[in-house]
Amino acid sequence: MIQRFALLAFVLIAAAPAAAVGRDDQLKPASVQFAGAGQAALAAGKPQDAIDSFEAALAVDPRNVAAFAGIAAAYEKLGLPGKAVKYYREALALNPSDIAALEGQGRALVARGATARAQINLARIKALCKADCSAATRLEGMIAKSAAETAAGPAKPKG
Repeated sequence: MIQRFALLAFVLIAAAPAAAVGRDDQLKPASVQFAGAGQAALAAGKPQDAIDSFEAALAVDPRNVAAFAGIAAAYEKLGLPGKAVKYYREALALNPSDIAALEGQGRALVARGATARAQINLARIKALCKADCSAATRLEGMIAKSAAETAAGPAKPKG
């Protein structure tokens, strides 16, 4: 009996590091599935359903960068750029080189009027993109448009 226990303990101890090596950098499949459902809900124009799915993905695996970015995108669609910035920050804490999250956070910052902070994101995107980078082009256009609107001043109502 003791020999069996010792053998079982040895096998478990020896196998644990091998199992951990392949698993540390991989998301749990259920988290990926919930994130996929969130993307589908977002594409269908159901941001609240998307948030629910993305939150489920994070409950399963809190390392899911796509789930944080998905929640942020859903909050953008709901017109809540402040919440979007928060969730993009969470995504970027996990992966500082995520160009889509940098662009999304830049968009949300522009929506909040924080174009100087959006410029920082733009610079980071340009540093990460070595070739033609559509994310940088889109964010640059948003920043320029916001600057032009600010320079023109508030629209005067016709009356």
